[in-house]
Amino acid sequence: MGNITDRMARWSAGHPWKAIAGWFVFVVLCLGASIVVGGNPATSADYRIGEAGRAEAMAAEGGLEQAPVERVLITALDGPLDLARAEAAARDAAARMDALPEVDSVGEPVRSGDGTAVRVDITMAGPELEGKKHLDPLLAQTAAVQAAYPDLRVEETGGPSISRGVEALRGQDLQRTELIALPVTLVTLLIVFASIAMALVPLLLALTSIAAAIGLSALASHVFPDAGVGTNVILLIGLAVGVDYTLFYLKREREERAKSGGALSTRQLVDMASATSGRAVVMSGMAVIISSATLYLADDVIFSSIATGAIVVTLAAVLSSLTVLPAVLVKLGERAERRRARKAARPSHRRSGRFTAAVLRPVEKRPALMLAVSVLGLLALAAPLLSLNLTDMGRETHSREIPAMVAFDRLNAAYPDLKATHQVVVRAEAARAGEVADALHELTILTGADPHFGDTTKLRTSPDGRITLLELSVPFYGSTEEAMSSLESLRDDYVPATVGKLSGVDSAVTGDVARYTDYPEHQKQKLPMIIAALLLVTFAMTVWAFRSVVLGLVGIVLNLLSAGASLGVLVLVFQGTWAEGLLAFDSTGSIGSRVPLFLFVILFGLSMDYQVFVISRIREARLAGVPTRQAVLDGLRSSAGVVTSAAVVMVTVFASFAALHLIEIKQIGFSLAVAVLLDAFVIRLIVLPALMLLLGEANWWPSRRASVRDRVTANVG
Repeated sequence: MGNITDRMARWSAGHPWKAIAGWFVFVVLCLGASIVVGGNPATSADYRIGEAGRAEAMAAEGGLEQAPVERVLITALDGPLDLARAEAAARDAAARMDALPEVDSVGEPVRSGDGTAVRVDITMAGPELEGKKHLDPLLAQTAAVQAAYPDLRVEETGGPSISRGVEALRGQDLQRTELIALPVTLVTLLIVFASIAMALVPLLLALTSIAAAIGLSALASHVFPDAGVGTNVILLIGLAVGVDYTLFYLKREREERAKSGGALSTRQLVDMASATSGRAVVMSGMAVIISSATLYLADDVIFSSIATGAIVVTLAAVLSSLTVLPAVLVKLGERAERRRARKAARPSHRRSGRFTAAVLRPVEKRPALMLAVSVLGLLALAAPLLSLNLTDMGRETHSREIPAMVAFDRLNAAYPDLKATHQVVVRAEAARAGEVADALHELTILTGADPHFGDTTKLRTSPDGRITLLELSVPFYGSTEEAMSSLESLRDDYVPATVGKLSGVDSAVTGDVARYTDYPEHQKQKLPMIIAALLLVTFAMTVWAFRSVVLGLVGIVLNLLSAGASLGVLVLVFQGTWAEGLLAFDSTGSIGSRVPLFLFVILFGLSMDYQVFVISRIREARLAGVPTRQAVLDGLRSSAGVVTSAAVVMVTVFASFAALHLIEIKQIGFSLAVAVLLDAFVIRLIVLPALMLLLGEANWWPSRRASVRDRVTANVG
């Protein structure tokens, strides 16, 4: 691997204009291929998980799958509702909708129990996930009815309109994120390099890597369907690793330039940076890629989409650092040499900043005490993790800045039975359809006496009579304890006591509540296996990189401490209400079911960046014959500045996602920002050096001393 990366960097440095042009051609080809081939969005079948997924598959088999439903809601602008006028508006809306090719069927106007609203249900044609694409004609007719009845409030809500509103808000949020993250990143790089040209290089390479990754992800979606989160992940991870990989490379080149005092040419300096930091970038990229790939073990289309996005953008970032970056460095170096604008500086590796020196001083004097205090502090931060409550974030958690969500609240206030549903799906021989119907009728009697169920029921049978679906209303949102209790009663008691008694009949329960319940359970089942795979990957890569079993074990422990502490802080902040005003969110009393798994995987990959760059500097000094204790201190001093600069960039990017409206993305951004802060400023500056100082020569076990060959081929830095 080292020889390949060296050859790539040398060719790029020797043919800079070809390398630069080649990179931009590659980016354009990636984007062009994605336009020609197109993406492959996930379908409803791709989301099926657990018993709920099995029931949905059975329903689809009989043509009874969930259809996209919109509802026109008519309420008074002020005071009591004129029901006659409202029903006239409802009939007008129904007639307009019924004439649209996008509409499959229109229900009769329905008065609310308290007389404050009238609604019309519109079932759209096509699959559930396709509804938002064909929404415009329906919204246009709703607006026409509103114009015809200005004395009433006429609005539309439903799954398709809420989904479209979420996408629009996400797009606005991402634009705002870019406006925050890009300038702060640029300022950070200006401080680090004191050069506009050098500061722009990491940013431009990161942005072009993101563009290439967006194109590649569209192609990859034909293998791993896109769940709609890939672009978010590419932006989240791409800006962080893209800038960081370039930053590590640039800092090493500048350090070697300062050390050489002008004795080495730009080509030689680029070769040296490639032989040290260039190879470390490859190793770090491999860690992120392999860690991200463990998400495929989740057997879930959303996590597969996340994994694909993280992998392709990391590949693009590594490729840019091996190809176009050496070429850019050569051109910038030649320009600097011609103008003699770059003055010789004192070697940055011989000194450390005030902050680093202040932190390392007590670590050097009392490593055992500093280790104990920092580990206890991290364990204290992790303690709230014991009360972790995972739920799938339901529709009711979306921001009320989405107009359809405002109508959604009014709809559910007037019609509480619409808050959630259970769907009991039964598959049997067509000749037994009457027997199944009788059992389901008995089931409705049982649920009718249970206050956790609503009064609305609906029975449908497939044309061939083999599949029967009973829909039961729930007057509670799907993520509430009452709704989950109703699901438990339905699955454990009511279905077994009725349909379950029929021999040779297959039954399963799905619906809003089942989806919200089964998904977190699925993640909990997969989490131990994925964490085990992550630990194995971290251990194996560290042992492979540094030829040390001890450092492999140290890497596992440090990553667990970092992830545990950041998750604990996440629980402390988001499961309570005390930080709602500070971070602009409404607490659900839970953490999104996808957040812990995403955090573990991405953090383990990103932590390897710091692990590689810090320990590689230490090992580099050790291979040069420096005693381990001094090598630890020298390695920390030489790498601390670039690690903290990289951490500032990452924290800026991740924290900007914490400002988004969507609660799950907000939680992910917040937790990653906290994790990187802890990892860079506590784990790498206190815990790691203290532990390595205490371990001494045992750090390198089973290798007793650096061999001559190792010293010659040391390939990390």
